[in-house]
Amino acid sequence: MIGVGFSGITLMNQDRTNQQASSLIGKILSVKGRNQSNKEIEVRFGSSEEQYDLPLQPLLSREKSTKAASENISFRVFVATWNVGGKSPDSKLNLDDILQVREESDIYVLGFQEIVPLNAGNVLVIEDNEPAVKWLTLINRSLNKANFVPLRGPRSIGSPGGSLVFPKTSLRKASKALRTENKQKLKSCNCPIGLERKNSKEFCFRCPQSQTNENDISSEDDEDGPNGPSSANSIKYSLVASKQMVGIFLTVWMRKELVQYVSHLRISCVGRGILGCLGNKGCISVSMLFHKTTLCFLCSHLASGEKEGDELRRNSDVIEILRNTQFPRICKTSNSRVPEKILDHDRVIWLGDLNYRIALSYSDTGKLLKEKAWDTLYNNDQLKIEREAGRVFKGWKEGKIYFAPTYKYSLNSDIYAGETVETKSKRRTPAWCDRILWRGSEIYQLSYERKESRFSDHRPVCATFWVSVEAMEDGSKRR
Repeated sequence: MIGVGFSGITLMNQDRTNQQASSLIGKILSVKGRNQSNKEIEVRFGSSEEQYDLPLQPLLSREKSTKAASENISFRVFVATWNVGGKSPDSKLNLDDILQVREESDIYVLGFQEIVPLNAGNVLVIEDNEPAVKWLTLINRSLNKANFVPLRGPRSIGSPGGSLVFPKTSLRKASKALRTENKQKLKSCNCPIGLERKNSKEFCFRCPQSQTNENDISSEDDEDGPNGPSSANSIKYSLVASKQMVGIFLTVWMRKELVQYVSHLRISCVGRGILGCLGNKGCISVSMLFHKTTLCFLCSHLASGEKEGDELRRNSDVIEILRNTQFPRICKTSNSRVPEKILDHDRVIWLGDLNYRIALSYSDTGKLLKEKAWDTLYNNDQLKIEREAGRVFKGWKEGKIYFAPTYKYSLNSDIYAGETVETKSKRRTPAWCDRILWRGSEIYQLSYERKESRFSDHRPVCATFWVSVEAMEDGSKRR
């Protein structure tokens, strides 16, 4: 149970029926995870029109499923989105609970919004990369616990009384230090010999010049990152991709042994902010071929506002992101199946502060929250309404929401902004702004929940999935 606002009421993450179903299914299947602790996986089922049946095969242990006749392998993917309100983290912030490190996943996809204040300096001049390096450091500490090697730079940002030291280094160098394989391998394509572009260093893993910067890629003749080459050998999870666009930050991590199956890694950014093009709002997309299946992960921050009609601006942002995101071609063959558009990927997961609100007044929303009338609140959710009307995210799925609205909280409290006299000027109608959706077959959601950090005026939202991919023959490495 979690304590939230509106007179300190206590809200449940999900209703009793859902809990009983989860418990029963968990006991029957006794599902074992792929981590060393072999912990049981909790499966949460929705009860809305988005309900789906979870097949048994992806729930089996990896040893039993990797040799399936279909040559498919299922991986556990953890996804989280968090608007951190322009605050830079300190070394005392512990991400273990948010990242659910006790139930290890194979792939971690983490998206942040407002990692820097959205002021003119960051939007129009040069973005501040220091907070992004801090977030990478904190993620690295949580994921690589026992084998954690602190990043070091020419100068370090210490924390009184804390053991963690934030490196004073560039995002490019910090990212390189957290990768286990050299950059050339991540940039290569695994197409048959003769089909790869001669100048792969130029074309692979490089977005159009207007959509990238030095943080995405560094040349192979760069010096080793702040850790040196030896630290990569001791980590459990490797950074695969990281990209910042003003306040949006997307980072993807994998178990070290899985990185060898990643190829055709590309990043694209679309700005939808000031003048419809600047990066204070918009989307970062990461495309990759994992084994023989194409994956796409998107982190977005859409138009804000709770006035009537603002949801149409958010719809427009989604449409333009889908239209304008273009991944560069990296293969010479004309029939290459490496996709250039988001919707051409086999599996897609979209996360972010989508900013859709609840289409009710502040007072009406407050009354329903006190009554725990979740279905009534959800039926008035703008994203649900717009999707059902076919105006946005047609063909996408989202799990049933069993948690309280994630925005807007008074800082360092469980009270929604506006519930006290002091916060009345900052009052917003509570809403599920922070969402995770997916598209494609062979994706099965295991959980969808919020976490209770008071760090910002948003609560982080997390989801776990089984994602099935077509395996390479005999599990062989790509070329």
